[in-house]
Amino acid sequence: MATPEAEPTKDLYALLHLSPDASDEDIRKAYRQWAQIYHPDKYLEQHMKDIATENFQRIRDAYEILSDEQKRQIYDIYGMEGLTSGLELGPKLSKPEEIKEELERLRRRKEEEKFFSHSRPAGSVFANLSVPQFLDGDGIMRGMAMSSEVQMQLSKRNLASIGGNLAVTGKSGSGAATAVLRHQASSVASIECMATVGLRSIIGVQATRHISHHSTATSGLSISLRDGSINLSNAWTRQLSEHAVGNIQLVLGGESAISVGWQRKDEKNSATGEIKFGTNFFGASAHYIRHFSSKSHGRIAGKVGSTALEFEVGGGRRISKFSNVRMLYNIGIQGISWRFELHRAGQKLIIPVLLSADLDAWFAASALLIPSSLYFLFKSYVVKPYYKRREKRKSLEKVESQSAQVKEAREAAKRAQKLLEIVSNRKRQKQLDRDGLVIMKALYGHKNVIRESDQMSEVNDDVASQILDVTVPLNFLITDSGQLKLHQGIKKSGIMGFCDPCPGEPKQLLVEYTFNGQNYKVLVDDYEELVIPHYAHHI
Repeated sequence: MATPEAEPTKDLYALLHLSPDASDEDIRKAYRQWAQIYHPDKYLEQHMKDIATENFQRIRDAYEILSDEQKRQIYDIYGMEGLTSGLELGPKLSKPEEIKEELERLRRRKEEEKFFSHSRPAGSVFANLSVPQFLDGDGIMRGMAMSSEVQMQLSKRNLASIGGNLAVTGKSGSGAATAVLRHQASSVASIECMATVGLRSIIGVQATRHISHHSTATSGLSISLRDGSINLSNAWTRQLSEHAVGNIQLVLGGESAISVGWQRKDEKNSATGEIKFGTNFFGASAHYIRHFSSKSHGRIAGKVGSTALEFEVGGGRRISKFSNVRMLYNIGIQGISWRFELHRAGQKLIIPVLLSADLDAWFAASALLIPSSLYFLFKSYVVKPYYKRREKRKSLEKVESQSAQVKEAREAAKRAQKLLEIVSNRKRQKQLDRDGLVIMKALYGHKNVIRESDQMSEVNDDVASQILDVTVPLNFLITDSGQLKLHQGIKKSGIMGFCDPCPGEPKQLLVEYTFNGQNYKVLVDDYEELVIPHYAHHI
């Protein structure tokens, strides 16, 4: 489910203090109520008239959009972006269905233009190093391989991919070039044509179809141009549960084989396993990845079969928005090795380093424990302090860049509160006289700072800069019957007399109030509904 932040904002509803389900009569009533406060003709002093004019314009603009059926539907679906997207309103688009269809068309066109303007390159560099070979004086490089691929969207249904690879091991080398054309025949079926030129020149075709909501079938045919051999392949994939997928693949031909695989993935864990039998081989492999946080993970993997017996352990970390690094330790029949990987967008740099071809227990333990210890020491005393300093610096830069904008928004909120103050105080006194609902303290701002300020007897300047006192507007919003409701799914910074004191940060609202002579306190998230008084808030 999408988070509220991912959906179009409802600031216009917040401004008029309306539910997204408000009727036309509710909208008209809210507009009249706010117009009584902010109409410029009600004030004689010029600075008060200027404040009223500024806020009355906001109220009138909100009313003009929400009171128009077509504009309101556009706003509800796409927010203000939809209203400024170039959509023509009027007789040409008179029905809500036509408006929605036209907006979808405009959005698809923008997405396609953005998508078609870029190709999607991917590639990898594989450098195979050997310490024993280096010690023997034969150089450290055992071999090297490179591959590259570029995908291009030819049309809405057609995708082309061109790639190639080169590999050198010792004094021998190989290479190949591949071209693939993919056609999306329908929403459930696609077909691919493939051609490879090199030591193993192949042409082939593959068709994929969703045979049910949870199942996909793929069939392929490939022909070797070198010896004319034919390979047939069939694969079936089935969604076993919300997080698990199973697959079976059968290949008939010169390299006949059958494999059964399984994958499971959720927010924290990822695991795969496969068993494969061929005409002259068999093997099984599995790996498990555990995500410790959004930036780091650990990995365990293993292979066993007629041609492999190895165990691998390691982990990786995200170092930037597009880059990840990984270090793995491998021990098997081929020896003991480390592998370093750098992934950035679609590019990979992989460097396996063979440490020893002999399986010595002491060396194997040292190769695992020494680097691991050094890594954790380096992470604790160098990496973490560095990232903390960088995050703090970024946070300060962000605050500085937004300071002018936030300062202006704060001043606008205070001006809006100034005109609410007279009516707010009158409502407050009325509630006091009847022992009803009175807001004694209301603070809105940074989630962490709100909690800190609740425990502080005095609020210092650093805390005050990230919160806003909203006692006046909340007292104004109390109904004559002595109730206050802030609607679910509407960001509170859009309410008249509020502002966003810390853009981009999670926010909460703290309210302390009295009712029937008793004290209450409640803390709610930015998009959470608030209904007071409520017995659960009693302190």
